[in-house]
Amino acid sequence: MSEGKGWIWGIVVVAVLALGGWLYYAHQRALHLVSIPAPGETAAGAIANAPQHYSIEHVRGAPAATSSAPLPALNDDAAIVNALAALPGGEGLRALLKPRALIQHIVATVNALPDRSLGSDVLPVHHPKGAFLVNVNGGQTTINLDNDARYAPYMRVIEAIPTPVLVAWYVHFYPLFQQAYQQLGYPHGYFNDRLIVVIDNLLATPDRATLPKLVAGKNGMWDYAAPALQSLSIGQRTMLRIGAADSATIKAKLRAIRADLAGQPLPPR
Repeated sequence: MSEGKGWIWGIVVVAVLALGGWLYYAHQRALHLVSIPAPGETAAGAIANAPQHYSIEHVRGAPAATSSAPLPALNDDAAIVNALAALPGGEGLRALLKPRALIQHIVATVNALPDRSLGSDVLPVHHPKGAFLVNVNGGQTTINLDNDARYAPYMRVIEAIPTPVLVAWYVHFYPLFQQAYQQLGYPHGYFNDRLIVVIDNLLATPDRATLPKLVAGKNGMWDYAAPALQSLSIGQRTMLRIGAADSATIKAKLRAIRADLAGQPLPPR
């Protein structure tokens, strides 16, 4: 984990979106959502291996909630930021967002969350202020709980925007998300399907019973000392890093968003 590079918050807030986190520098792994038959593979077999499809037209409550206002162009960041900031509870968003290729960066960040790393150039939000703090006790390094204060502005926005409002905004702007996803390299993919996969990956993050131990990693970053934790996806490692209360808030928001996007809730835990 790097020293305080934040991104997950912007995503919950910015229309899926419900996350935030800290970047690791690396490449994005290509992952196609629509299976292409390999030589000798039948079309029926490819369909059987394809992920479940979640049509944006079937989002719960979408027809009544979405706006008929015309969409801005994909690169019209000012109009997109204004629309987000105008949402109930969205007043604090403007100061957190990076208004350049915003939709494209949200899509790239969401797409990379189940991977092992995430490139620093795709952040849709500004980094939290201050340095990432650790505790050193008896030769062991752990996360300092005082870090939670650095993430308070992001959490306030995450909690303030009602889920139905956020989902309605996402559905209305979905053609721009789909356009950006295809431009990212998935001409036959469907961004809403990828989003459900990403949310499920984040919700599968183990709850943090104790403060995980850290070890010095490369380039001044901190890694988890336990190989089982360090081998998790970048999204899951970020979820483990935040405080237990904030993690529970984000997971609850993700479950509510997923229930609307998939048209059905997850089974109870």
